[in-house]
Amino acid sequence: MSDKRPLDIVVISDVHLGIYGCHAKELVNYLDSIDPRILILNGDIIDIWQFSKRFFPKSHTKVIRRILKMIGKGTEVYYLTGNHDEALRKYAGFNLSNFVIDNKLILDVDGKRHWFFHGDVYDVTMKNSKWLAKLGGKGYDILIILNRLVNHLLERMGREKMSFSKKVKDSVKQAVKFISDFEQTVADIAADKEFDVVCCGHIHQPIIKEMAANGKTVTYLNSGDWVENLTSLEYNQGAWTLYQHADKKVTATEEEEEGILDWGAARVITFPAS
Repeated sequence: MSDKRPLDIVVISDVHLGIYGCHAKELVNYLDSIDPRILILNGDIIDIWQFSKRFFPKSHTKVIRRILKMIGKGTEVYYLTGNHDEALRKYAGFNLSNFVIDNKLILDVDGKRHWFFHGDVYDVTMKNSKWLAKLGGKGYDILIILNRLVNHLLERMGREKMSFSKKVKDSVKQAVKFISDFEQTVADIAADKEFDVVCCGHIHQPIIKEMAANGKTVTYLNSGDWVENLTSLEYNQGAWTLYQHADKKVTATEEEEEGILDWGAARVITFPAS
């Protein structure tokens, strides 16, 4: 008897395979714990911007293998392109059995129109200063590496972990305004296009909330990321929930092992269907 959790839809984004900050091992554990009917990979799964043959460990390869295994077992998998894997956009429309590559996805879910896309097309930084966005991406990766080193020391001292990037985002007014503007822009466009639900990634801010947009109410979803937050969106029994994988300390030895790590505990925030 399978002990995987059956789910209708799972949305994962911003995995960034190929960079040091990616929590690939934890993602493998999560993928091994679920059995979704539909899996939506909502952009920036492989970080082609910063891809290097010198760094693509076994755990990163395992993520791809797990997804291929899901496809083989009948899960509908939609790979929606993002800015870090924009090289795949030339393959938009590719369809092979139950695997699709595209830039967006529209689904009718229990009578509600859902619009899934990565979100970078509505990011002014991306549209007007791509070189700046790429530079920021490299800086972000370095920040994550430094953060991991500091947290390792804090753990040994018995102190609580901290997140550099979250502190930066929370303290810099421009960053807070950017996130707010992004969410409102996406919600407004979704309302204009008569969607009930819009789902993005890109800004690494996992959330589910109702938003007022052009005189209408739109449900805004963001699946977060697997660099800092280790989150996904799950739809089951008529409701969207935000899943957050528990932190798990993994040794360098485990990084090289072929075995699967324990799933660990998780925090699931439930939002009832309206």
